[in-house]
Amino acid sequence: MQPLSTAELARYSRHVLLPEIGVAGQTKLKNAKVLVIGAGGLGSPAALYLAAAGVGTIGLADFDRVEAHNLHRQLLHRDSSIGQLKVDSGSDRLTEINPFLEVNTHQQGVTAANAVELFSGYDVIVDGTDNFGSRYLNNDAAVRARKPLVFGSVYRFEGQLSVFAPHLGGPCYRCLFPAPPPAGSVPGCGEVGVLGALCGVIGSWQALEVIKFITQCAPPLIGRLLTYDALSQTVETLNFSATTACSTCGQHATYSPLDAAEYSAITCAPDNTSSSEMSSSAFPLEISVADTKALLDTPGSNALLVDVREPHELQICQIGNATHIPMRQIPENVDVLPRDKHLLIHCHHGSRSLRVTEYLRAKGFTAVSNVAGGIDAWAQQFAPDMQRY
Repeated sequence: MQPLSTAELARYSRHVLLPEIGVAGQTKLKNAKVLVIGAGGLGSPAALYLAAAGVGTIGLADFDRVEAHNLHRQLLHRDSSIGQLKVDSGSDRLTEINPFLEVNTHQQGVTAANAVELFSGYDVIVDGTDNFGSRYLNNDAAVRARKPLVFGSVYRFEGQLSVFAPHLGGPCYRCLFPAPPPAGSVPGCGEVGVLGALCGVIGSWQALEVIKFITQCAPPLIGRLLTYDALSQTVETLNFSATTACSTCGQHATYSPLDAAEYSAITCAPDNTSSSEMSSSAFPLEISVADTKALLDTPGSNALLVDVREPHELQICQIGNATHIPMRQIPENVDVLPRDKHLLIHCHHGSRSLRVTEYLRAKGFTAVSNVAGGIDAWAQQFAPDMQRY
């Protein structure tokens, strides 16, 4: 293990002063190799903070080029970078920040053919991708390579964060989301937008998880899913465990070569389904509070309203006849939730409930929808005397 030079000790002195890190922890950072997948909204802040923190080797994997619409959130790049490969633009910026850094660029990105071998050359993998096909590929490759995967995602004003490490006894991404949502059911940020500063929050937290993992200054988010709502500035943590039946890390998982067709199929357009199936049009991912009220008021309706807020929030306001299950208790109540009813999930503004809706769909619930806007939108439209918060 290479020791810190005098110049490095001076540069990282504020880290070294922290007893949880010290010289030993900073030396571990210097000798660590971290792969950042995606030099975009999440990869930018993650890579910037890892470079500044003194991680010795950072890999950037991305096949894309810089475009003007990237610049409101992808802070690795400048206006003069438009048209450049993101890995080249990112490499230039990172070495400007820290001359002690070595940057490896992988302009072909991560593919089913190269993923396991590529991951094997690094200590920690940071997933900054923005589509489900890539997330499942990165997860499956990390499990095979026995490397921790620091996961982050953003959607409009909400973000998620976790660390997947089955080789250390924790769950993987497929333990949490065994199957992707139906193709086309969750639009990307190019369709619905994303708050640029939110990427900074989640990407910085990814860097923090990497630093915690390498220095061992604190337990990383293994077995915990952190969700963040930027509008209400609220953070929730959902505990989850490894699944013995998981197709990737479970007891009977088989490690056959990764199949590119499997992951590309996840992101392709949805097939037409028969009218007898529970289609996304019959049970959309999100519905308005007006449609929610209409369903609940319809005689003989099989709709069930599920409130996933915390108990103290119910003391402020609630909708009558709603079933209350806090978000953090959803996994332990999956088996008691009725599958023959249309579950309408709601929270304060609709962010936590969207995460729960996606989680339940991944668990095989097809008749489940998020109530967009949550109880706050309900109060504005139907209950002007309801206490808002």
